[in-house]
Amino acid sequence: MAVYTLPELPYDYSALAPVISPEIIELHHDKHHAAYVKGANDTLEQLAEARDKETWGSINGLEKNLAFHLSGHILHSIYWQNMTGDGGGEPLAADGVGELADAITESFGSFGAFKSQLTKASATTQGSGWGVLAYEPVSERLIVEQIYDHQGNVGQGSTPILVFDAWEHAFYLQYKNQKVDFIEAMWAVVNWQDVARRYAAAKERSYNLLLAP
Repeated sequence: MAVYTLPELPYDYSALAPVISPEIIELHHDKHHAAYVKGANDTLEQLAEARDKETWGSINGLEKNLAFHLSGHILHSIYWQNMTGDGGGEPLAADGVGELADAITESFGSFGAFKSQLTKASATTQGSGWGVLAYEPVSERLIVEQIYDHQGNVGQGSTPILVFDAWEHAFYLQYKNQKVDFIEAMWAVVNWQDVARRYAAAKERSYNLLLAP
């Protein structure tokens, strides 16, 4: 069975400067993200051993470890693609992301209201966490969520399409303890083409599930 692998960055370490320094990108991707990949694979091996030996004394810890590392891997994999050095602004129909722009307005009232909510949600995560724009398939709308640590407080079945990393390792070397300054700066590198693609895919996946027998 295939194991998880660290994805390559879609740009070089300096591509997001000055918003995010090359040093942070290198450490964040090559060390922190790599550690989540290793942790997920190691935990899968430990779970396989537990199944083989029928020893379940550590099952609670193993399941929590898998959730922690796998969530870290998946969220970071989205995070790198969500950013680009020539991004920012807001999604506009003229840029080919009109469907996303309309969905944001419909779900939040305006782009400005959405931006304010996601900024505040990201900047006020308690301890380590993420601010997330997600597609919620039951109401077929976009919602903002906080992800504490790498677990909890997410809508069941919602699909993240834009993620802001609010862990200290994402910004501390450059922004010190000013997390809100980092979150506000992040808007200058958002890759709306990627977010729009994820939104379309989430909607299509939800529609196909509804059609499934």
